[in-house]
Amino acid sequence: MEPAVNSRSHHSMMNIPPSKNSWVPILEMVAIAVSLTFPVISVGQMATTIRIDARQPFVEPGPADFSTGTARSPSGQSLGLNSRFLTLNGKPWLPVMGEFHFSRYPESRWEEEILKMKSAGVNIISTYVFWIHHEELEGQFDWTGQRDLRAFTQLCGKHGIYVMARIGPWAHGEVRNGGFPDWVVKKSATRVNDPVYLGEVRAWYGQVGRQLSGLLWKDGGPVLGIQLENEYSQRGPGAGEAHILELKKIAIESGLDVPLYVITGWDNAAVPRGAVLPLYGGYPDAPWVGSLTPLPPQEVYQFRFKSRVTANMGAIGASDAPGVLSSTPNPVPYLTTEIGGANEVTYHRRPVLEADDIAAMMPVMLGSGVNAYGTYMFQGGENPEGKLTVLQESQATSYPNDVPVKSYDFQAPLGEFGEERASLRKMKVVQYFLNDFGAELAPMTVHPPNLLPKDETDLTVPRVSVRSRRDAGFVFLNNYVRGYAMPMRPMAQIQIQLPSGSLLIPRHPVDIPSGAYFIWPFNLNLEGAKLQYSTAQLFTKLESGDTNTIYFAAVRGIPAEFDFDTASIRDIQISSGEKTQDSGSIAIGRIKPGLSSHIDIVSATGKKLRIVVLSPEEAEDAWKVKIGGTEHLLITSQDFFADSASGQAWLHSRGTPDFNFAITPPANAPLSASLPLTKTIADHDAARFTALAPVNNIEVKCSQTQPAGEAPPVKTGPATSWRPHGVAQAPDEESFAKAARWSLNIPAGAMGNLSELFLEVNYQGDVARLSAGKRLLVDDFYNGHPWSVGLSRFLEPKKAGEFELSILPLRKDAPVFLDKLAPIQFPANGQVDRLQGLKLVPEYQLVLDIGGAK
Repeated sequence: MEPAVNSRSHHSMMNIPPSKNSWVPILEMVAIAVSLTFPVISVGQMATTIRIDARQPFVEPGPADFSTGTARSPSGQSLGLNSRFLTLNGKPWLPVMGEFHFSRYPESRWEEEILKMKSAGVNIISTYVFWIHHEELEGQFDWTGQRDLRAFTQLCGKHGIYVMARIGPWAHGEVRNGGFPDWVVKKSATRVNDPVYLGEVRAWYGQVGRQLSGLLWKDGGPVLGIQLENEYSQRGPGAGEAHILELKKIAIESGLDVPLYVITGWDNAAVPRGAVLPLYGGYPDAPWVGSLTPLPPQEVYQFRFKSRVTANMGAIGASDAPGVLSSTPNPVPYLTTEIGGANEVTYHRRPVLEADDIAAMMPVMLGSGVNAYGTYMFQGGENPEGKLTVLQESQATSYPNDVPVKSYDFQAPLGEFGEERASLRKMKVVQYFLNDFGAELAPMTVHPPNLLPKDETDLTVPRVSVRSRRDAGFVFLNNYVRGYAMPMRPMAQIQIQLPSGSLLIPRHPVDIPSGAYFIWPFNLNLEGAKLQYSTAQLFTKLESGDTNTIYFAAVRGIPAEFDFDTASIRDIQISSGEKTQDSGSIAIGRIKPGLSSHIDIVSATGKKLRIVVLSPEEAEDAWKVKIGGTEHLLITSQDFFADSASGQAWLHSRGTPDFNFAITPPANAPLSASLPLTKTIADHDAARFTALAPVNNIEVKCSQTQPAGEAPPVKTGPATSWRPHGVAQAPDEESFAKAARWSLNIPAGAMGNLSELFLEVNYQGDVARLSAGKRLLVDDFYNGHPWSVGLSRFLEPKKAGEFELSILPLRKDAPVFLDKLAPIQFPANGQVDRLQGLKLVPEYQLVLDIGGAK
């Protein structure tokens, strides 16, 4: 969550009223105000025909206005780009990038999280290298433990993951001083070509260069890019483009010769043309703004046909503004680094993100022309111990927002303690598609429909885009906007004008449900068979013998239908549904999604192909894995990751010792595992297994040691140039003397054979903290949901765990925004600090022997 500027107006403050008013009426007034401004749309049963003209002659991309650094590795691997997309070894490449801050995560767990990201389809890890984490004391560099950049990068390389190092000097990332050590801020002007500052930057970059020596692309290593600065918009003498060019020069002098040099492209960024590539993003909420009410519909759910810059990261500009998609010669690809994997919470604004809030942005961004999908954050974490200070962004250090002292969970697809969230599964469906079919998508150009929404608040007009290359392409549709009920689109059809004529998708109208979002292929060549369209989403493929299998995911609420060009088919057999044929096409409808729902095809060229239509749930639960060197899908609702090279896969089951999974197609050899496996079903389509772990009934002992005192009134911080009124400040350390406190005891050996042990805290209050002795371990800004803490990193195997839980009361008059929260019943004293429940939730582990990669 990077941006600090928002030029759009927002609702006024105060969704938590003064103490003389009640909570409920204010919430009702906010709801009424929002509904008046952005009403729920009701659409009658008129047909919805969406027309898109994609007849324009396809133009091959030209050269990019960018010269790479050394882009060929010793083994001959090459990384390049043109005006539209990246290339890997000369072929189109549409990578999936996810942000993981190594210094915010225990080094003993890096490898597991890297494997989780890889298993979910991520192939580049981007990471900030925060200066203050490594040189908090001037001249004393710390690259040890969880600050060991070199070890982290080596682990990424070990598992075939590329690295984008975001080295600042100013990085933000909700870190103290934006990543500057305090002594740098005091010594000279920063973020300009000041000789003293540049001298310190040269020393910093030199250290990074030594850490990454031998690990760069040119060395055969994983580091393919360096980000310089972040959200940089300063202008004037020694600033602007001249400063970015100076930083690049210093980076190269420090040994950081990489194919790609990048910079964030929003917020009126200074982007010296030809020297760096601008990267873009966008977030589902804007917790940095001053608004204390639900925000209007956010721009990230609307296709970007005019600009690459999102409204909540700097206003969308006119046609000649920086970052705009234009027809100027020698442009650069549309690449992203910060499409929100959710949002960090701030003290004054605490949004709660749902899985669809995250995944619905994917068809929008890809349909807008994005050719590198970068998620921030993909992996949550927590701030390391500071030597002099705490390391989070705060208003006390003259930054705009207060974030938790320790927690940087970000509500990310992979949480602060490694838990796989529902958003990960929904994103994985698209990320697998990009891994397997991104080379087909990357060259395609964008075509808007003939009717566009007036702006991001217009919910009446369907949101659709097409990307195509001549007659083949993909339809991207989004009927989801966070916080708003989109209308159902009745009797919908998409009419695409292509160079060869008109294509109607589907042939019979369908109702597109409120909340639906998807990517549909058309005129796609599948092993010689021409798929004219499908109303199921292309997911992934497995290559095996003479028959490859392509998996599609059904879209919730829309019947799966396939239409093939008759001339491209020699034979077609179906296991479910109905087949109809006319002179030009073979249509298959009424398909019942599931592992046994397949279409077997022999193309006109004699190639065999199987298409399997998974249910949405099966696709979200499906993980690609090699077993004995052969590709399979392992389907489970439990957390999963694998390392095919070492021949192991892991399932984690939270709260229950029961494991359930299926493998399709069935593995040829028997599976062995850390727990006894029971094969419950086996047929040609799949083998299903169960396992049972020994039950762990460990309990936490809890006793209150201090009742809450009266929480001090919440203070308001100063206004900023872009936020004209101040926002609530987080409580200072003295305020926590008024917190209610409980002593927690967890018996020795509680972990047993568990992979994790979660402490689930169900409470009402303002800020909760978990400490050991005087050491703060982790903290939480209350948002109405239970707080879950993974304890394994804080427990010693042979010692009891002794912790203190503290809850600072929430005042009724606190000017903070609590998202999607049921009304709080405040006691007569006007503050609440309820501990409603406390329990330990074991996470059980099953390890599968899947055989090493062959």
